Amino acid sequence: MTQLLKAKQGVITPEMERVSGTERQTPEFIRAGIAEGNIIITQNIRHTSAKPLGIGKGLTTKVNANIGTSGDHADIEEELQKLEVAIAAGADTVMDLSVGGPVNEVRREVLARSSIPVGTVPIYQAALSARHRGKSFVELNASEIFETIEQHAHDGVDFVTVHCTVTQESVARLKKHRRILDIVSRGGALMFEWMAFNKKENPLYEHFDRLLSIAKKYDMSLSLGDGMRPGCLADATDRGQIQELILQGELVERCWEAGVQVMCEGPGHVPLDQVAANMILQKRLCRGAPFYVLGPLVTDIAPGYDHITGAIGGALAAVAGADFLCYVTPSEHLRLPSIQDVREGVIASRIAAHAADIARGIPGAMERDNAMARCRKKLDWEGQISLAIDPERARTLRESSRPADSDVCTMCGEFCAIKVTRKATGT
Repeated sequence: MTQLLKAKQGVITPEMERVSGTERQTPEFIRAGIAEGNIIITQNIRHTSAKPLGIGKGLTTKVNANIGTSGDHADIEEELQKLEVAIAAGADTVMDLSVGGPVNEVRREVLARSSIPVGTVPIYQAALSARHRGKSFVELNASEIFETIEQHAHDGVDFVTVHCTVTQESVARLKKHRRILDIVSRGGALMFEWMAFNKKENPLYEHFDRLLSIAKKYDMSLSLGDGMRPGCLADATDRGQIQELILQGELVERCWEAGVQVMCEGPGHVPLDQVAANMILQKRLCRGAPFYVLGPLVTDIAPGYDHITGAIGGALAAVAGADFLCYVTPSEHLRLPSIQDVREGVIASRIAAHAADIARGIPGAMERDNAMARCRKKLDWEGQISLAIDPERARTLRESSRPADSDVCTMCGEFCAIKVTRKATGT
């Protein structure tokens, strides 16, 4: 029986108990949130080595890190190092988005070594497997696609992104409202190509009950992918995106009826003044289901710095209702992220998430900031470093420029405002 079905029966599970302790909320708060569909716990019943994670209303904003091989760069050990770095930097989940090399081996190694929930996009492997058999993705039938999803569920994947809402109807809306960048989602583009070639409805939408059956069997959460997400600011909040959002809301209700935990994915590239409106639309149309956003990026002209543009959008999105931020790395739009890119991406998104949690009044969010302020008043440098979101970088910067007076820093030196104030007040 899934966490959702147990919650609806009034049962508080051990997983709910663990999440309540982490989140500083009561077990009943967690149970009620799951029963209402505005909280999920991501833990496949076959991935018991991962700690259960709560995502949703009233909980801390979570951060995901994407890792995975590509056709041009398939080094398993490097991806496993990225996993370790992501966890050490404070990621709440990782997604293995491998599209090259021994993808089964990569996924299973990631699952075996990860202490946090793992997500995947099974359709990537379906496309790769088709190529290995000398076929195109468009030649796969529905059963072959669902077999790949079942394989991921059986391996223990905690949540899967499924692009169910790239449908004939949403594609028609997109065509009537032309974009600069059309479809930028890999999963969305694959499903669009399949539909165009076969002249049929998206099998993930048409046979959604089959998907629900798989998810329910393993208590694997569904993440309804945003295949129509905008890939540039000019394409944001258009008919294709909103039509897909309407369909997501309808599928959310079908998930709840089946006892399956679900969240929705969102944009993308969004101008700063549209971010809050997008969050409100999602929460309204999807009845408060947890919202998982990529960024959003608030400008298109910062390649090399998109971890910053994503963090700006992510902070605003989380304040306005987003529950889960997918990190963006400095290498977004440019290359497969390096180990250092992964670390920087996680830290940037964690800063955004924490800033939003303070604004939202999440229990305990301000405590660390208050402790930092007290350490600064005492000129307690070790205390400041230990409280930093990235202690390693804080220590490196501090030690790279040591002042003659160890109480201060080389920015202000003898004119340190805190020391001057102490002298003036005699404290």
